[in-house]
Amino acid sequence: MKFGISTFLTDESIGPAVLGPALEERGLDALFLAEHTHIPVTSEVPFPGYELPREYFRTLDPFVALAAAAVVTRNLLLGTGIALVVERDPIITAKEVATLDLISGGRAVFGVGAGWILDEMRNHGTEPRTRGRLMDERIRAIIKLWTQEKAEFHGDFVNFDPVHSWPKPVQRPHPPIFVGGGSAPAFARLAEYGSAWMPSAIPPKELGTHIDRMRQVTGAETPVAVFGAAHDGETLDIYAGLGVDRVLLHLPTLPEDKALRALDELTGAIGAYR
Repeated sequence: MKFGISTFLTDESIGPAVLGPALEERGLDALFLAEHTHIPVTSEVPFPGYELPREYFRTLDPFVALAAAAVVTRNLLLGTGIALVVERDPIITAKEVATLDLISGGRAVFGVGAGWILDEMRNHGTEPRTRGRLMDERIRAIIKLWTQEKAEFHGDFVNFDPVHSWPKPVQRPHPPIFVGGGSAPAFARLAEYGSAWMPSAIPPKELGTHIDRMRQVTGAETPVAVFGAAHDGETLDIYAGLGVDRVLLHLPTLPEDKALRALDELTGAIGAYR
């Protein structure tokens, strides 16, 4: 298994320019950052009584933060976990990912998902009931912008005549797309344009069943990269037994000194699995 970090970076946490080199020094190969553009004061969430953690309110823009990490690292994969495509203009997003891929020398990973905070989507003009269709169109449009010299797209939600969009990504045909979510539509997206499945919040003992369901749809040995993973031995044993490709360990949102100590704890825990 390969090991990286998944985390929320904020204005109160360790900075990306310190975190990136710290990961490489410890032999970790990836940094995946979460995204929330904002949190509505009154927010409809699907879990009654659930209070969002503090880091949700203060999350850095992932592409700016990953760019800061890119210029001080050499090999670290730089991913979103997840980019909320339903809240993003596809033309701008295509340029941001391609720019990150260019300045990092081909290390960008585009982790995507449909999101779950309904009022956050609505503030971007997105109707939650149709967010899956919107997401799919936007990603198809982004792929065209990455891969075609004169790209155009005409759909129900995305519509533009031929355009030039540069830079193109360094990776060919484009940066890998890691798809989040565990629903049938998410697996259909994975089969269409995904490079890996990126589950989160699935109990480790249940993950094997979900992997079987996923591969019934994708029809292939689709790689699995677990987002927000715990580092206890029982969990890592399960992931190893399931053939998980990459484990993105959860790094709590902490100031620099505490974050570095937490990284040391994580790397100590995974030593036997590398």
